[in-house]
Amino acid sequence: MLNMIAKRSGLAAVKTQRPIPSDDEHVVLKFRPRSSAQPPGRRDQQTQPGHVQSAASDLSRYERPRDEPDDFRQRMLANIAAFAFTVALTAIGIWLAMSIADLRKTQDCVLMGRSDCARISVQPRG
Repeated sequence: MLNMIAKRSGLAAVKTQRPIPSDDEHVVLKFRPRSSAQPPGRRDQQTQPGHVQSAASDLSRYERPRDEPDDFRQRMLANIAAFAFTVALTAIGIWLAMSIADLRKTQDCVLMGRSDCARISVQPRG
């Protein structure tokens, strides 16, 4: 039906144009897994005579000299303070969740039209 309308109006069917693939676009690269931890460009440097490099000397440039000895007591006090802060935040979060749940129950009770929703705490006389 559409072809007939296109022929009557003088429009030819539109063909989609695809780029012509060339041989340069389709290149298959051979994958060779690495056998060493060094990148391929650095192999030439290692094979030179007299070039010795160990893993320990590589990491030495990242080490910092310590000006002061490690203060164990200060570190333990900081850990205790962090633990106390975490426990306090957890306790506050639990209390807040429980109070919100209690308020929700009370609000649902009131919205149902009940009149006995409020809790009345009775202390025994003695």
